[in-house]
Amino acid sequence: MQKLHLGHPHSPSMDTTPSSTPFQDLTEASPKPSKKTTFTSFMTAPSFKEDTYFVSHLKPSEKKALQDLRDKLLASSDSSNPVSMWGVPLVDGGDRGDVLLLKFLRARDFRVHDALNMLLKCLAWRTEFGADNIVEEELGFKELEGVVAYTHGYDREGHPVCYNAYGVFKDKEMYERVFGDEEKLKRFLRWRVQVLERGMKMLHFKPGGVNSLIQVTDLKDMPKRELRVASNQILSLFQDNYPEMVARKIFINVPWYFSLLYSMFSPFLTQRTKSKFLISKEGNAAETLYKFIRPENIPVRYGGLSRSSDLENGPPKPASEFTVKGGEKVNIQIEGIESGATITWDIVVGGWELEYGAEFVPIAEGSYTLAVDKARKIMATEEAIHNTFTSKEAGKMVLSVDNSASRKKKVAAYRYFVRKCSNTPSSELQLSLK
Repeated sequence: MQKLHLGHPHSPSMDTTPSSTPFQDLTEASPKPSKKTTFTSFMTAPSFKEDTYFVSHLKPSEKKALQDLRDKLLASSDSSNPVSMWGVPLVDGGDRGDVLLLKFLRARDFRVHDALNMLLKCLAWRTEFGADNIVEEELGFKELEGVVAYTHGYDREGHPVCYNAYGVFKDKEMYERVFGDEEKLKRFLRWRVQVLERGMKMLHFKPGGVNSLIQVTDLKDMPKRELRVASNQILSLFQDNYPEMVARKIFINVPWYFSLLYSMFSPFLTQRTKSKFLISKEGNAAETLYKFIRPENIPVRYGGLSRSSDLENGPPKPASEFTVKGGEKVNIQIEGIESGATITWDIVVGGWELEYGAEFVPIAEGSYTLAVDKARKIMATEEAIHNTFTSKEAGKMVLSVDNSASRKKKVAAYRYFVRKCSNTPSSELQLSLK
């Protein structure tokens, strides 16, 4: 059993003892590949290395390409109406303008002519589409907000994280309501661009800053046939008009047949694009996301601690991360709770499928231990536990997660806050596991 003694106001310590014990269609007839062939080539970490956008870091040939692109853009534009994107002038925008120009150059391997054509087409599209003002539009997709495509929190390096999940469209009525005809599809595409443009406003566009997003795509229950047209249009639109805006693309809840789908569309992707991919099979979402995103920034539906309402109260309170080995039980002991104090805690284990319980243990001899949360098995589909308890006497809270019945190691996280009985500000106990 692993015991984590988390005292208050003392610093935490840990005592460990040995454990007791859609992109293309796919035919129905396709055989199910073996585990060895399905994911082996996809589970490695992305090899993509993001640009710093410092001109001093460029090769001489790349510096020349940047200057050539500036000159050609200046020659092709109206001096009385300087071209800009996301409020950044492209020619006289200094370092920030260079960041955007370098994105187009990088997308075309520093071929100046091709980069200029791409840039001019993108500017024309933004004007025609009305992309600069689309964030203010009311497009009537409230039911999709926070469900289908949304930006939620940041990764460990400060990139905004955009989540995509199309499983709701397995419902035929929902699909018809959103994609039923050409006009509905066009409006959905405007909404999808609107979500992305909100993410663009969170970027710095400056050397050394946060200049790209992280995309997490949930393939659970995604209807392949029905969303093929929408997926292809979104993919094409984003590739043409948002170059180098994604630093990493993480696919989660990936079904077994995805390797065959990937083999179909991968020839159309550049090696640079493929180097950004990380593909995680179904059931491993939390384990994968924890590598790049802190648990307090991951939505509860994916094994994190973050609920939409949390973001309204400022930056999330940090959580402590730990692992639960197969065959192991972990007790988190929160000590030093005074009489009348109220303790609030959040705890989650990625993929659950183990027993969780919480009890309050009084200090006084003769007092009885109280079962605050009776020990029960938590299913894989359940979200983070959130609970509050007010003590009537001094003691400690013990949170337990029992993985004795499984051989699989699981990632986990928790946080807690203690508010004393008086009206003094809450005492927030924030811990890190050693």
